Amino acid sequence: MLGYNRAMGTKTRVGVLRGGPSSEYDVSLQTGAAVLEHLPNDRYEPLDIFIDKQGVWHHRGRPMTPERALSQLDCAFIAMHGTYGEDGMVQKILRTHGTPFTGSDAVASSIAMNKALAKERLKPHGIKMGYSKVVHRDDITSAFIHEVFRTFPHPCVIKPLSSGSSHGVAIARTYHELFDALVIAADLTERIMLEEYIAGTEVTCGIIEDFRGERLYTLPEIEIVPHATSAFFDHAAKYEGKSDEICPGRFTREIKDEIAHLARMVHSALDLRHYSRSDFIIGKRGIHFLEVNTLPGLTPASLLPKAVEAVGCSFSEFLDHLVQLSLKRA
Repeated sequence: MLGYNRAMGTKTRVGVLRGGPSSEYDVSLQTGAAVLEHLPNDRYEPLDIFIDKQGVWHHRGRPMTPERALSQLDCAFIAMHGTYGEDGMVQKILRTHGTPFTGSDAVASSIAMNKALAKERLKPHGIKMGYSKVVHRDDITSAFIHEVFRTFPHPCVIKPLSSGSSHGVAIARTYHELFDALVIAADLTERIMLEEYIAGTEVTCGIIEDFRGERLYTLPEIEIVPHATSAFFDHAAKYEGKSDEICPGRFTREIKDEIAHLARMVHSALDLRHYSRSDFIIGKRGIHFLEVNTLPGLTPASLLPKAVEAVGCSFSEFLDHLVQLSLKRA
């Protein structure tokens, strides 16, 4: 049943997928809770599909196979982040079972989440990006770290290749900071990205497809100002209120237009779907792309809902729009 059938009095059954085997498990639970609470209940019957840290699916407190859980749904709202939810894995499962879902498809998701692959895909489009290098955890020895410290631009940013919410991200300015950051990152992931640190103002910009008569509707940019206790927009700054998030940002019209143009370009070049949120930094050499979020957080502390609210759209209306997009393109 696609959409609301007033004659029959039935509602579209939307399974909200949350949790999963990811370092962003807790954030996903919060995103899912927000979606479950705010989906318009006059049109939809929201169903809580919980996926535990071992990847086992649950509905109504009972473990079950994905096939059985999905047989009860008309569509899925993916409220997951990071591994399994944002890397294309759950999208493959949903596609295999013919279940419409919100967000980007499997291939686009896997490319966008891999920071190195995303950068390679964006290079031909002339988007500015900092110099970067990918290393494997098995390569990390004292001799290797000495070589990196000697040859790589400093300061540098160390981040897991495929992760979000700033888990495992650090800025290294000294040899000891580099050593510690690489060791910590190696405990979290097999592949690690070293990236040139670009000083400047962090900004993020969201895209919604087919919204208000525009193919790619650009939400107002959000200027991010971490408090003095945060070196950058890290996990604490994002989820513990340790940053000021100014929407719209305090930029010139020229800068605003360029940010919007770049966000649309990233969304299109990576073949993303429904919505996305791209992160940039504005430095002395211009606006540099950092990464893109194919399933941005939708918690009360998240950035995208703030931008949605800033254009006079309620969170419920936004969720309704995403579900309708998934049903139209099933």
